[in-house]
Amino acid sequence: MMVDFCKIFEDKSIQLVSEIAESLGIEAFVVGGYVRDLILGRPSKDIDILTIGKDSSEILSTAVKNKIGKYAHLSVFKTFGTAQVKWGKNELEFVTARKESYRHDSRNPECEPGTLEDDLTRRDFTLNAMCIRLSCGQKGELIDLFNGLSDLENKTLRTPCDPVITFSDDPLRMMRCVRFASTLEMYIEENTYNAIVKDSERIKIISMERVKDELVKIMKSPRPSVGLYHMLNTGLMKQVLPEIAALSGIETRDGRGHKDNFHHTMQVVDSTAKVSDNEWLRIAALLHDIGKPKCKKWEDGHGWSFHGHEYVGTKMVPKIFKKLTLSLGNEMAYVQKLVLLHMRPINLIEDDITDSAIRRLLFEAGDDIDDLMILCHADITSNNALKRERFHKNYENLREKMKEIEEKDHIRMFQPPVSGDEIMTTFNLPPCRQVGEIKEKLKDAILDGIIPNDRNAALELMHKIAGEMGVTKDESKNG
Repeated sequence: MMVDFCKIFEDKSIQLVSEIAESLGIEAFVVGGYVRDLILGRPSKDIDILTIGKDSSEILSTAVKNKIGKYAHLSVFKTFGTAQVKWGKNELEFVTARKESYRHDSRNPECEPGTLEDDLTRRDFTLNAMCIRLSCGQKGELIDLFNGLSDLENKTLRTPCDPVITFSDDPLRMMRCVRFASTLEMYIEENTYNAIVKDSERIKIISMERVKDELVKIMKSPRPSVGLYHMLNTGLMKQVLPEIAALSGIETRDGRGHKDNFHHTMQVVDSTAKVSDNEWLRIAALLHDIGKPKCKKWEDGHGWSFHGHEYVGTKMVPKIFKKLTLSLGNEMAYVQKLVLLHMRPINLIEDDITDSAIRRLLFEAGDDIDDLMILCHADITSNNALKRERFHKNYENLREKMKEIEEKDHIRMFQPPVSGDEIMTTFNLPPCRQVGEIKEKLKDAILDGIIPNDRNAALELMHKIAGEMGVTKDESKNG
């Protein structure tokens, strides 16, 4: 890879750091992800500055802050020998070269000043252990003690020192490894891979929030299955998402086996990722079949079945979101909806399907109907090409039917033509069961096509329903 490393000085913040470090006689380097991404030709927002000498990161960061002036904010973390300068959208991280030692049950290191080699040795991977000199020497010089450039060219992930030590010191690096394999489409070197297998259980000492961050980055990669397969095969998946690990495997009975639901899920996730960057849709694809292990049943004369797995899976989603510290608001509701409804369209592809059934699907899916159909198309993973083609065609026919009904009845944005407050006012009722029943019957009548989605028709039917229930204007307020 031919790279002009002096190009980093085109960045004004790096040029500023270089000039100030030179004036102070402090050895400074750009290190880690910024260097890696420069070589790969990728944009990078993270600028990490490595300095040599006790208190050097504090001294340099303070000088940089003072040079920028009142618009810059400085944070110093003396215990770890680090500092941060932020101004506007710019952010610089400073760290003094250090040695680290860890207790077995903690990922918080005990730090002491170290040499440049000490610091680069403690880095996670060789591709992140390269640095570029900014001062006190040949500026723009690449320092690559562990052949990171070669590993990057060969798309190989390995650690600067013994991977068992690297991962034992900081188990989150195991998740970072499979994440880099997925996002950068790299191969994990054999000893590095085996070390993850050996130490996968130590991921438990890492906060789930940090593990979640790595998992989400895997889900955002071009082919999430790369990282997810690595998680399964190394044992990380069993520790992080046992519900997904449980999808793996095939059980055979009387010579009949079901498909490997983990492999199927990986196909669905990758197919979804090809057409959508929506991370929550990708997560829905990952979770769409999580109910299958609990619903798996052998039926004589039929074989294996997973009846009701969408309902069971929907109930499992909140527990998984809470454990992973994912959003418990609209995003979780969205994923639950798609998990619940992902089987519904396949039951609506027959020629004699009623408009009522399609209206109900449009009503329940709402604005998420297009994402649901993306998931349903991705869910077609049969090895039979003719079968796949037939299902895709049937789904497209269903889309046309949905479009026709939506244009006619406006169900996707359905709002009851008559509100609960209006029902209570009309019949002098307090909030009660009868109000809910009238609303529900009005909704069903519209969705079933008994009346149009029209206010006048709804008001007429409202009075009829109330009369049949014995509700009148003079009805007691006790309901």
